[in-house]
Amino acid sequence: MFKKILIANRGEIACRVIKTARKMGIKTVAVYSVADKDALHVDLADEAVCIGPAPSKESYLVMDKIIAACKQTGAQAVHPGYGFLSENEEFSRRLEQEGIKFIGPKAYSVGKMGDKIESKKLALAAGVNTIPGYNEAIAGPDEAVEIAKKIGYPVMIKASAGGGGKGLRVAYNDKEAHEGFSSCVNEAKNAFGDDRVFIEKFVVEPRHIEIQVLGDAHGNYVYLNERECSIQRRHQKVIEEAPSPFIDPATRKAMGEQAVALARAVNYESAGTVEFVVGADKSFYFLEMNTRLQVEHPVTENITGLDLVEQMIRVAAGEKLSFTQADVKIDGWSMECRINAEDPFRGFLPSTGRLVKFQPPAEGHGVRVDTGVYEGGEISMYYDSMIAKLIVHGHDRQNAIERMRHALNAFVIRGISSNIPFQAALLQHPRFCSGHFNTGFIAEEYPQGFDASMVPHDDPTLLAAIATFARMRYIQRAVQIEGQMPGHGRNVAKDWVVVMGGRHYPVAVEPVDGGMLMRSDDKAYCILSEWRFGDLLFKGTVNGEPICLQLERRGLRYRISHFGLQVEPMVMTRHAAHLLSLMPEKLPPDLSKFLLSPMPGLLREVSVAVGQDVKAGEKLAIIEAMKMENVLKAEQDGKVKKVVASPGASLAVDEVIIEFE
Repeated sequence: MFKKILIANRGEIACRVIKTARKMGIKTVAVYSVADKDALHVDLADEAVCIGPAPSKESYLVMDKIIAACKQTGAQAVHPGYGFLSENEEFSRRLEQEGIKFIGPKAYSVGKMGDKIESKKLALAAGVNTIPGYNEAIAGPDEAVEIAKKIGYPVMIKASAGGGGKGLRVAYNDKEAHEGFSSCVNEAKNAFGDDRVFIEKFVVEPRHIEIQVLGDAHGNYVYLNERECSIQRRHQKVIEEAPSPFIDPATRKAMGEQAVALARAVNYESAGTVEFVVGADKSFYFLEMNTRLQVEHPVTENITGLDLVEQMIRVAAGEKLSFTQADVKIDGWSMECRINAEDPFRGFLPSTGRLVKFQPPAEGHGVRVDTGVYEGGEISMYYDSMIAKLIVHGHDRQNAIERMRHALNAFVIRGISSNIPFQAALLQHPRFCSGHFNTGFIAEEYPQGFDASMVPHDDPTLLAAIATFARMRYIQRAVQIEGQMPGHGRNVAKDWVVVMGGRHYPVAVEPVDGGMLMRSDDKAYCILSEWRFGDLLFKGTVNGEPICLQLERRGLRYRISHFGLQVEPMVMTRHAAHLLSLMPEKLPPDLSKFLLSPMPGLLREVSVAVGQDVKAGEKLAIIEAMKMENVLKAEQDGKVKKVVASPGASLAVDEVIIEFE
């Protein structure tokens, strides 16, 4: 067994590998860019080596620097994690030539299966169901349009070396095929250093289901059941689960056997994932094989009881698999939510900055948190937006959903925006709860984006009562601080009005032992809690039932987050509420004459010039952030008066890029 391994990655996955290596008694070496000098994985590893500037193409993607770090530290093997060089054939071969073990498949397998064009040919030869498409690299956008027309729209344009939703577009017409090809080429070149693109038929109403496989150097292969990965936004997975609510035992066996046949065809050694698109009739077609560990591997670990990182390390060290297909089990149900640094209320735009508060739910009792960040750390614009993975394990699907919902309620993040409200909303959507969904679920249910009004609360009066409870605790605190003299005590009201969502909720308060009794119209809530002003988590019971939500004071308002809903009620006396109703509404400023940066990022391109007439829908600029290219388009016709920002500029949120006449 290895004595020391180097992790050629960063963030959550680097911390994940370090955890297993430590359990196995193996020392670890972290590599880091200048931007990551204070990162968690650097602190957790036994040693750390700086490998260059913040951009990944100057650090994490430079093979020579990683190999040099291995030699400098005496690392015997390299675990690549996912992304970066994890599916790079040349990297695997270079390590082999240097006598350093690659904790992953051999270079031959990486080359054959990591290349999505070559893998389709091999899959066809191995008897694996394949989807119609054009499997050669495409020269340019015009050729892409002609190929797309021959296959028939809709088509999927995909980078050969892509992954994680990078370098992927769906096109429904010639214009989208032309533009999608160019965007895919740019994203693939920046993220993977390989700009080859191919096209395949897009299956309408598909499910994205993948099979986890393991192989060793002794000819042993197993499949570890399936993962359901159909809940996606812009082709990036949002929620994953195992097993799938759609797959029956016969289909699972057929898919698993085909996945193993493909792995066997290329002498695959390590953990790998064979991805399928599955139709409503349970027909399935090979999409691609990921020759690496997947982001969503924890859900497979939960239902099988296996540590996949440990299995990868043991296989790389030459050990045989210690179990057979008959030993693989399905124990309960597991789900994973990807917690991303993005703002769901602003079109899921990236959010960067300092993590002022980072308080994940407590692990244990079926809850697991994999992360590479910490409170006070920085979320950089240079890397992926995922900051944590929240994983739960339940005895069945409904139990897993309930555990995830409550865990999301207890996940506190401040300083940046996160997609937690959106995740919470998905987990209570009837289609998700029923298991009847496909990869188009989010686009179909949230075509105009996401906002809190799409998540009506089961009992908004309860939130009004909680806000009143907070107001009373705030007053009690103020009274204690003031130290009132006898006979001059503060007169605290018992009748309040909560202004929330355009409605007024009357709330009467009675003190009870350990809390307060709130009455609103015909409803009564006995709220018992030790919550104090300043606590972000409100925990207690309401009418004997446990409750956990997030609560904080923001000026005159109290922000409450519960099951995806965010409200900001004001708790007022009756007289104050009446006066508020008489106040005129303040209109927001008119910003229609400006193109503002919707997020922090790098301005890659300005597509218009001063004096140019633009039409609604025309491309104005391109901003790159967290390895994703974002095209900004005109919302209405206009004429460019001034170009304020130049390509190459680092933009802040709402910074002016273009001014119109």
